[in-house]
Amino acid sequence: MSTSRSVVKKVEVVETEEGAGAVVRRSIGSQQLRNVTPFLMLDQFHISKGAGFPDHPHRGQATVTYMLEGSSLHEDSAGHKGEIKTGGVQWMCAGKGIIHAEMPVSGDGIPDPRGLQLWIDLPKQYKMVDPSYQELDPEKIPEAYPQGEDGPVKIRVISGKSHGVESPVRPLGGCWYFHVIFKKPGTIFQELPAGWTTFIYLWSGALQIGSESEPHKPFHTLVLSAAPGENGVQLTATEENTEFVLASAEPLDQPVVQYGPFVMTSREEIQKTFIDYQLGQNGFEKAHVWKSEIGGR
Repeated sequence: MSTSRSVVKKVEVVETEEGAGAVVRRSIGSQQLRNVTPFLMLDQFHISKGAGFPDHPHRGQATVTYMLEGSSLHEDSAGHKGEIKTGGVQWMCAGKGIIHAEMPVSGDGIPDPRGLQLWIDLPKQYKMVDPSYQELDPEKIPEAYPQGEDGPVKIRVISGKSHGVESPVRPLGGCWYFHVIFKKPGTIFQELPAGWTTFIYLWSGALQIGSESEPHKPFHTLVLSAAPGENGVQLTATEENTEFVLASAEPLDQPVVQYGPFVMTSREEIQKTFIDYQLGQNGFEKAHVWKSEIGGR
């Protein structure tokens, strides 16, 4: 028997400036929406020419960058570099420390990069692991068609499982992340693990959750219930070209102590992070000697 989750909190997301001239819509991580464990931040970003996110550090979280349009270059202090193209994903586990830069691919006829960046807290036992990446080009992200390829909906399975289709991405800590595209109105039921924290971010069309009679409009984040017996969510698009992401992850029973891009479980660990960064040690060995090629563009 399918029992749908419902909306327990709804937040409208407005544009703000972030980084070097980038424009973002921040929902999770804003004053209105905190403590959505293990999710720390969700930004929908638009990076114009000359803008971007130059060299900056991370520790203690995973960052997931998913491109909706355009392309973004990335480069880090461990020697990793590449390009995230439209429809591609980069799942970076910062672990004990990394310095990286994310800058747009720009030029005549090239669309500005637009996409989503999700920060996910790492379980305490993984906070100090070595940094790692899982990357999928657009054609490598598997797709599910709950009502067949001619049906109204397509689900891009960034991580987790949907209607018999599974992503090769293996996060540290359970997390399912889907890009759901309704080209026509329709209804599906997406199964979800019991008790997991779940949210939807909608940027196009109109969407009803469960037995709701009124649809939600674009640029809203919907936090869903996680009551016993709720084994998924019923999703009904009431307009053509309804698009959103659905994310669900195992909640973490641990404190969150965050200072910018550093996320640990105590003030003492944050203070130790500052010391490590200042002294260039324990993951930040290249903090004061490495400089990206793309960050100075």
